[in-house]
Amino acid sequence: MSEPSAAVRAQAHLHHAWFLGLQLMVSARKGPGVIGEWMFRLFRRQHEARFLDGLDKLGLTGLPHAVACAQYHVLSNSVGGVGVEYLPESDRKAWVRFRYPRWMYAGPTLCGLPVEVSRGFLRGWYAHNGVSLGNPRLGFVCVSEDLLSEAADSEYGDVEDSAFGLCGYFHEGDRELAEDERLRFAPDERPPDFSLHPQPELPSASWPEERLHKAKLNYALDYLRNGIGELAGVLGKSAARQLARQSARLIGLQYQSETAAMIGAPDGDLEQAAAYLEAMFGGMGDVVERLPSDDADAAGGSIRLRHTGLRIVRGLEGAERELLLECWCELWRGAMAAQRERKRLEWQAVVDELQWNLSTAEARGR
Repeated sequence: MSEPSAAVRAQAHLHHAWFLGLQLMVSARKGPGVIGEWMFRLFRRQHEARFLDGLDKLGLTGLPHAVACAQYHVLSNSVGGVGVEYLPESDRKAWVRFRYPRWMYAGPTLCGLPVEVSRGFLRGWYAHNGVSLGNPRLGFVCVSEDLLSEAADSEYGDVEDSAFGLCGYFHEGDRELAEDERLRFAPDERPPDFSLHPQPELPSASWPEERLHKAKLNYALDYLRNGIGELAGVLGKSAARQLARQSARLIGLQYQSETAAMIGAPDGDLEQAAAYLEAMFGGMGDVVERLPSDDADAAGGSIRLRHTGLRIVRGLEGAERELLLECWCELWRGAMAAQRERKRLEWQAVVDELQWNLSTAEARGR
């Protein structure tokens, strides 16, 4: 097995993929309106939990509000490995432009999601910055989008010439904005020349490589920790559970070999499968120990693991915690089923820990 940081990167990659897969599944099965509402609720929750505290931690609280918001989105996204550029025009008007590849819609996902996803995100977070800052004159103007509707031609004219990716600006006007004015669209406007403006950067002394790897993992985890609970609020617990479990199992199947390669884990017997799980859970900062097996058989027995720490649900309580944990466990059941010698993985939640039982699929099927 490789160094612990490889497992951190593998976990970030896996959870990012699960978030993408869940978005696609919700969009395909429930439609644009549902996923748009889900994204609005998710990003409003993220905003309320992180925006003001983040401004302070990034040292931006003394800046003019439009400038502070634009720089915040550059710096906070860079923590998660997301490329965003900053283009100021004045103290009251500052642009942001997302660069490619888009983290939120990585790979071909960009082609499979409707514009309601992006607009839910903008409405949930960007349009609420002024409210959180106590500045009712501050809003966001979107001039270009990458997720486009079937009616995009009527909104943007020739898409090839007009739409160049998500871009817009924070603007502080001369009057208070009504709720429906905090986000508006102006596809005929264009940003200034990027080359003229230096970019805000995270201080390297405070953000070494290891901390950035962990931050990228936390970035992906937070979308799932908050997102599955908000999805239940939109669809109901049963429908959210079904989609989150199914997407988790598929992502576990799809990404097992890739994550195993990232941490140097071979596709082999029970012992090697258990080592994969131990290393991956360690990448979350969790603790795993072996328990005595109680059902050894001719097929090679089983391996039992005690798993504590549980970063995925840390700080969550009640039904939301239970739902997320149940869905998250499907990632690992899928990963074990993907191996050449298929494994069966069962789990049980005991107070603040998980107990896993890993066995060969053939042995358990007798």
